[in-house]
Amino acid sequence: MVTNTQGYMHVIEYLTEHLSIFETPEEELAANPTPAKASHSSIMSMIEEELSEQIIMVCSQNTELSFNQRNMIIREVDEIVYDLEEILSGIINNQVTEEQLNFIVEFAGLIKNLFDTEIHSPEFQSIE
Repeated sequence: MVTNTQGYMHVIEYLTEHLSIFETPEEELAANPTPAKASHSSIMSMIEEELSEQIIMVCSQNTELSFNQRNMIIREVDEIVYDLEEILSGIINNQVTEEQLNFIVEFAGLIKNLFDTEIHSPEFQSIE
């Protein structure tokens, strides 16, 4: 579905081009923390929260989705989270900064756009 598309590859490339946002040394974070939302939110928890919000929005905007289609979307999100855990493995438990959160929000929006596009494709519509 989404994870097998060219668009997903581009979104992952976009993430890798911006990995420097996530490469803040621990010492620098300790000296100058700029926590976002909750002061103890990890990068991974914010990724999960933002992706969840976007996928809830996808499902609520597309009430005609069947049970099987919704399950397929959830499985795809699990794959995306797994990919992000792999890419960000060394820092997923670090406290998220404002700059990182802004990127995560943007990234989650791009993922939502991929799902919006896929949901309206003829191939997806044929899934029951």
